Amino acid sequence: MSGSPHDSAADSHAPPPEVPDLDLIRPIGQGGFGRVWLARNRTTGKLRAVKVIPLHRSGSTDPAGREITSITRLEENLHAQHPNLLVIYHVGKTAEHLFYVMDPADDAGGGAASAEATYRPATLQSRLQDGPPSARQCLRYARQLLGGLASLHAAGMVHRDVKPANCLFVGGELKLADFGLLTDADPLVSRIGTARYMPPDGRMDARADVYAAGLVIYEMLTGLPAESFPQLGRRAPELAEDPILGALNRLVLRACQGDPQRRFSNAREMLDALDASERETTAGRPRIGRRIVGAGVACLLVLAAVAAVALWRPKAPPAVQQRVNVNFITDPFEATIFLDGQQQFYPDKTPYTTPCTVENLPARPHRVVLKHPEHADVEADRIDFAEVREVVVDFRSPP
Repeated sequence: MSGSPHDSAADSHAPPPEVPDLDLIRPIGQGGFGRVWLARNRTTGKLRAVKVIPLHRSGSTDPAGREITSITRLEENLHAQHPNLLVIYHVGKTAEHLFYVMDPADDAGGGAASAEATYRPATLQSRLQDGPPSARQCLRYARQLLGGLASLHAAGMVHRDVKPANCLFVGGELKLADFGLLTDADPLVSRIGTARYMPPDGRMDARADVYAAGLVIYEMLTGLPAESFPQLGRRAPELAEDPILGALNRLVLRACQGDPQRRFSNAREMLDALDASERETTAGRPRIGRRIVGAGVACLLVLAAVAAVALWRPKAPPAVQQRVNVNFITDPFEATIFLDGQQQFYPDKTPYTTPCTVENLPARPHRVVLKHPEHADVEADRIDFAEVREVVVDFRSPP
């Protein structure tokens, strides 16, 4: 969480708020309107995390009222607590504050939460500071995030602030947290949340949560910030070779479509797609189509499973040409891309250079040429982007 610098400075030397039955030890997180404290239960000695929101704040809306509405909605609609949602144990009020009590996150340095001065809550954001997780960890975290989010969507609610800072680790399990912006699923709800994870269309419904979850998974896969989407970064070779990372990357491409109708409709649909892709990977069918493209040039690997085409291909009206995003990955990097004789450029007229994702391409067969200044061109006819989402070239491979 991040908060107002003015509020942080003003409150830095203030005594802790009084909360019944709990001793507040020190702040461990800051939200837009509230602060999260590490606390100890006076009776049991157990450590808890406590979010404290002032009931009265000059010059602002009613932040405590918004939190109460969101938490009430959560209790009314979520009939069974999902293991990947952070548990709220108690909600209460004092004369000055609203507060609610939760599990503290694990220590970012490893191990359980503690009252030591070195304790920092383990969030996905803090873990990503050490670089992208392994493929298996990415898959595990993605499944846990989508599982928790799917339970909210199934109950008719949207989170509106899915981001790495709101993914906590408790007992080693990822749990989606911070329900202050939770509301009923409705495309007309307020555009509120964290700007970098909001979809361009501005509709804050379940598809907006899907878009944000896609960006969170993208950050796990690449180690890049959400603003870099759809660049692949230095992990591009792994994304090309590892079937788990490749499947997750295809999931991200669909979740983060600019057109909301081409995204997954909710987190359950996104999770089902991931399950189907994982089954194909386990069955040994994650990729097809190794081709040698002429003498003295490289191997062209088309990473697509025929059985998965229907899964990853968005449906468009018959009269409309379907458009798709396609990854291009080369070893070495910095190859330029030509499709049907035309070099591909970003909107600012900068040439696409690998690794990259070329967006909004017609979903039909194309003649593909990749050019690298130090190697012979790689050329292939009729790569059908209706079926292929990743094209990978190893310029150093023998013919």
